[in-house]
Amino acid sequence: MTLIGIVQILVFFAIVVAITKPVGSFMYRLFEGQRTFLHPVLGWLERLVYRVSGIRGDEEQTWVRYAGSVISFSIFSFLFVYLIQRLQGFLPLNPMHFSTPQAPAGATPMTPDLAFNTAVSFMTNTNWQSYSADTTLSYATQMTALAVQNFLSAAAGIAVAVALIRGFARRTTKTIGNFWADVTRCTLYILLPICVLTTIFFVSQGEIQNLKGPVTAQTLEGTQQVIEQGPLASQLSIKMLGTNGGGYFNANSSHPYENPTPATNLLEMLLIFCLGAGLTYMFGKAVKDTRQGWAVFAAMSALFFAGVLVCYWAEQKGNPIVTQMGVAQAYGKGQPGGNMEGKEVRFGIAQSTLFATVTTDASCGAINGWHDSFTPLGGLVPLFNIQTDEVIFGGVGAGLYSMLIYAVIAVFIGGLMVGRTPEYVGKKIEGKEVKMAIIAVLATSLSILVLTALSSVAPFAKGGYWNSTGPAVTNLSNNGAHGLSEILYAYSSGAGNNGSAFGGLSANTPWYNLTLGIDMLIGRFLFIIPALAIAGSLASKKLIPVTSGTLPTNGTLFVVLLIGTVIIVGALTYFPVLSLGPIVEHFQMFNGKLF
Repeated sequence: MTLIGIVQILVFFAIVVAITKPVGSFMYRLFEGQRTFLHPVLGWLERLVYRVSGIRGDEEQTWVRYAGSVISFSIFSFLFVYLIQRLQGFLPLNPMHFSTPQAPAGATPMTPDLAFNTAVSFMTNTNWQSYSADTTLSYATQMTALAVQNFLSAAAGIAVAVALIRGFARRTTKTIGNFWADVTRCTLYILLPICVLTTIFFVSQGEIQNLKGPVTAQTLEGTQQVIEQGPLASQLSIKMLGTNGGGYFNANSSHPYENPTPATNLLEMLLIFCLGAGLTYMFGKAVKDTRQGWAVFAAMSALFFAGVLVCYWAEQKGNPIVTQMGVAQAYGKGQPGGNMEGKEVRFGIAQSTLFATVTTDASCGAINGWHDSFTPLGGLVPLFNIQTDEVIFGGVGAGLYSMLIYAVIAVFIGGLMVGRTPEYVGKKIEGKEVKMAIIAVLATSLSILVLTALSSVAPFAKGGYWNSTGPAVTNLSNNGAHGLSEILYAYSSGAGNNGSAFGGLSANTPWYNLTLGIDMLIGRFLFIIPALAIAGSLASKKLIPVTSGTLPTNGTLFVVLLIGTVIIVGALTYFPVLSLGPIVEHFQMFNGKLF
């Protein structure tokens, strides 16, 4: 690791710390129904939305009605995105004629299974893409279906986190807010204003924003190059802020149109973290003890630094086999200059590993380097980040409600150790809350491990189809441990609603499109519904006064307990399969085995 690389990581984190309190304070005022500095500008629009939609912003919902609203909203979103994709050949703003007989050679057809996968992906805020958007989707589909879902799925995730915060903050009530009002306020007062400002900045840095068709240019070598155009900058803003991550280009944020300068690279990472960090402060403010919020922030920060430093160290050390003279027996000596394979040279190793850690700490999925090209331990970090249910700041809303679910488990363990009923921020944690928390944690891991196991052994998953001599078509670019990691990463990314890909897996097949879609649904709703059930249960309880026997949850001891719970649950669940994937690949690398 280099000094300048470490300084870059510290500067990024210092900015995150600086914006956490103002962002959290604004969100607290907004969702408490208080007036903010944006209400004179946007208040009329909020009232118009309520009037047109028939929403009564002051009408509260029980957790069952709130969950029903989330599900009905998501079903409508899925159907809308699916239909737009299937009908894009008949819609305007399709200069490349995708989904028509005039589609260019190499264009990806929008089959029913691919449309299903994509609609589920964007509805669940996963944004997994089994295709390259610039060769598959029209501008109309990008703007009316995918970009709209980037806003709405992000707002829905924040709304669930806000509802869970209310569950901890309220006393002896049956309601946890109004989903429709929460989504409207989040979209109008948080997502849209920030995206407008950041889009203007992105355009100033060189990102494209137009409705033109591709341009063919003559290169210096005398060949022709097709340069894609389109409404990129506006989609990039919400892609990062809403921790969506779906790329306009297959190269994602390593593409110079999506990430042209170091300034855009820094801003993209800050957009990924800013709302997740702000929600921790909002939590502390809502429960009348900001130290509770900072304790959660501290646990997230410790896990963040552990991940980024391990990833940076592994990539800077590089492949021990490679030397300046090529490939030789140089085990243990390190790779001169570090492992630059799959990384954008404009950003280097420090910025690439920081981006990989940030995007998998949050459920974003945007990348500026190819995770498939990381060293085994370097690739293990983003994989394990996702498998912890992305509690490290996490996606918009998802990070906080995931971490609070782990906090419920942590205080339950602490209660068992001291022999008294566990409490958290003044609420007793009883059987119902613990059961809901366990369901959420087990559902995602079960989905990941079962589907990974099936796809690792099923011939139709590994090879597409078989003949007498074996697989005639392969969906994996690598065999052995690395191939297992590619499959494991895909299902971890789906259940974690992350959307990034390890690479090397051709996932645009009926098997992967359908199973990954199911994987995303499990990861989204079997976390959201238990979280809302916990919110409803806690909101009905009285506040328990602090006594000498109460486990403090705003200090260092609880931070350590919370971190340990996250790591132990993740390690016990995934260590066996990680041992067969990146861990064994690491030892194979030191014995001269490459994939």
